[in-house]
Amino acid sequence: MTKPPKKTDLQQATDLQEEYYASGKSIKDFVRSLVIARGRSTRGQVHVRDAIDVKRTMTLVGLCLLPAILFGIYNIGLQAQVALAGGLTTPDTWKLALFNLFNGTLTEQTGLVGLFFYGLSFYLPIYLTALLTSLCWEVVFARVRGQELHEGFFVTALLFSLILPVSTPLWLVAMGISFGVVVAKELFGGMGYNFLNPALAGLAFIYFAYPSEVTSVKQLVAVDGFSGATALAQAAAGQLQFVDYPWYRAFSDPLWWNDFLGFSVGAIGETSTLALLMGGLMLIITRLADWRIVLGVLLGMIATVTLCNVIGSSTNPLMAMPWTWHLVTGGFVLAMMFMATDPVTTAYTRPGKFAYGVLIGFMTVLIRVANPKMAEGVMLAILFANLWAPLLDYLVARANIKRRLKRHGL
Repeated sequence: MTKPPKKTDLQQATDLQEEYYASGKSIKDFVRSLVIARGRSTRGQVHVRDAIDVKRTMTLVGLCLLPAILFGIYNIGLQAQVALAGGLTTPDTWKLALFNLFNGTLTEQTGLVGLFFYGLSFYLPIYLTALLTSLCWEVVFARVRGQELHEGFFVTALLFSLILPVSTPLWLVAMGISFGVVVAKELFGGMGYNFLNPALAGLAFIYFAYPSEVTSVKQLVAVDGFSGATALAQAAAGQLQFVDYPWYRAFSDPLWWNDFLGFSVGAIGETSTLALLMGGLMLIITRLADWRIVLGVLLGMIATVTLCNVIGSSTNPLMAMPWTWHLVTGGFVLAMMFMATDPVTTAYTRPGKFAYGVLIGFMTVLIRVANPKMAEGVMLAILFANLWAPLLDYLVARANIKRRLKRHGL
C-alpha cells in the first residue's frame, strides 16, 4: 500500500483555511477580531509578515476621514438652520424623531451641539444603510468563496456616504452601494482585484440611473423646498464673476474662505477643504496615500485651469475660474486625497502614479468646463483614470526595458 504524497506548505495552508471557513466560524472570528487581536500567528513559508494589515489600514483611513465626517455632520445642521432663517421648514421625517425627543425642534437659536445632533440624525441612517448593505454582500461572497472577511467594506461604506447629498433616499443608498460592491468589486474577485473604485462606481450608477434623486439641489440641505445652489453651480451659471480675478486674490476673498472652511452647501463630506486636507496629510505621512498621486492631481488641475484661463471664453464662465476656486468647490479635495489614492485601483509604478494623478486633474477640469450641466467632473475623471492605470504601468515598464536594453547595447 503506497503512502499519499506529502502535502506542501501551500496545500496544507489551503486545506486548513477551507476547513476553518467550512466550520462557519469566519464571521464570528471577524467580529471578535475587531476588538480583540487574534492569538494565532501565520506559519510556513507562504505568508508575508508585516506590521500593517487590512484592519489597521482601514482603521487609519477611517481616522483620517474623521475631521471631514464630524464637520460634515455639523454642517448639515448649520445649513438647515440657515435655510430656516430664510423661511423654509424642517422635513416631516422619521429621522428627526430622536432629535425632536431630546432637542425639540430646530430653531435659529439652536447651538452647536444641537446642530451636530440634527446632522447626525440624517447622516447616521445613510451610513448604517451603506454599511449593512455592503456587509451583507461581503458575507455572501466570502461564504461562497470560502475566503476571509476583510474590513474594507467599512471604508467603502464610509466614503460612499460622504459623497451623497444628505436627503438621498435610503433605498437609493442601498442600490448604489450594492452596485459598487457587487459589480465593481466582487464580480472581479473581491478585495485587491477590483479595477474601479467601488464607492465612485456606486455613485456613478445612481447618478445616471436616478439623476433627479442625486443631482437635484434640493437634496443637498435637510429642509423642505431648498432651491439654492453650490458654489460650483453658481460659477457655471455665471453668478460668480472671475474676469480679471487672479488666483491669489482668492486668499483675500471672504467667499473663498467660506468654501475653504466648509460653511457651504454640498455633499455630506466634501464641503470642508481644510478638514479633508488635514486628514489627507495624515494619509501621506503614514504612507497609506502616495504623494505622487496627490501632487499629480493638483498639478494636472492647475495646469489645465491655467490653460483655460489663458484661452478664455465669452460664453462659458468656468473658463475664467481660477484654480484656487476649483480646489475648494465640489468634491475635488475629497477625491484627490481619499479616492484617487486608493492603492488597488491606481497605477503601481512611481512614474505611473504621477501620470495617473495628472490625468485625473486634467479630466476633472475638462469635464467641469466642457459640460457645465455636469459641473462636478472628478467622479468620472477618477473612474476614467482607473481604466487607464494598467496601461500607464505597461508603458512605464516598456520604457524601462528599452532603456536597459539600450544601456547594455542590445
